[in-house]
Amino acid sequence: MVKVTEVGYMGFNVTDLNAWREFATKCVGLEIEEGDSDDRFYLRMDTHHYRFAIHQSNEDDLAYTGWRVSGREEFEAMQQQLSDAGVEYQVASEEDAEERCVLGLLTLQDPSGNAVEIFYAPQVDVMKPFHPGRPMHGKFLTGDQGVGHFIIRSMDDEAMYQFYSMLGLRGSAEYKLKLPNGMTAKPTFMSCNDRQHSLAFGLGPMEKRINHLMLEYTEFDDLGLAHDTIRQEGIDVAMQLGKHSNDQAYTFYFATPSGWLLELGHGARHTLKDQEYYVGDVFGHRPEAKGYGMDIDL
Repeated sequence: MVKVTEVGYMGFNVTDLNAWREFATKCVGLEIEEGDSDDRFYLRMDTHHYRFAIHQSNEDDLAYTGWRVSGREEFEAMQQQLSDAGVEYQVASEEDAEERCVLGLLTLQDPSGNAVEIFYAPQVDVMKPFHPGRPMHGKFLTGDQGVGHFIIRSMDDEAMYQFYSMLGLRGSAEYKLKLPNGMTAKPTFMSCNDRQHSLAFGLGPMEKRINHLMLEYTEFDDLGLAHDTIRQEGIDVAMQLGKHSNDQAYTFYFATPSGWLLELGHGARHTLKDQEYYVGDVFGHRPEAKGYGMDIDL
């Protein structure tokens, strides 16, 4: 079985490019890569040419997610694997692959209509060191763990589980959370490498395709500086500082200019060999600003 190895890149549609330029650099520490088109720019977090593509649009939402496979052999084997599973896909043109800065690209959709891309061999600019958009004590945790993790909209949790399992991710429900409406949420978390999870879904109805994206700092002080900056800028904090039970990361959640959440963190543990579930977090993570899909007291 061929398996994806990481979330290699993500694309976002936004209505305000300038707001995202300031937010990504001043608040988060990402580096801007301009590219050659006025309707987009790119964000770096390591020596990859880019990790996030920010596209001018009339919507504010996730556009696509790029999942990496190891090489050409795995890329070709993945096509057969998708065909055997009855999943429709397209092999992108050389021009489209070049636009993504990869050597090979497949495009498809998951069962909930989220755009999925599978690629191999991203462009890595080893001659161009990463320079954060603001002073940082350390860097972002990427490497073989990819860019981070994210929660997406699911219309059918079981179908989503089967689809991403077919891509090589593994996992299960890791929380049983009491919701304000009396129901119990059992979100599913799935991993494809040492990052405790790369993907999660199952939070119930979502207006946007993405609930939140999590990025991790290698140094705890950078998380503190980001928190201070977000507070000073008066940006909505949806969930206060706390420590998760599943990945053991210290994190907080706050609003992006597009209305979905960014989670910044530090200190996450690796994927466990044997699965567990939890009914709350270690401490903190109290809900604050409402209306961002995280109105849950963990």
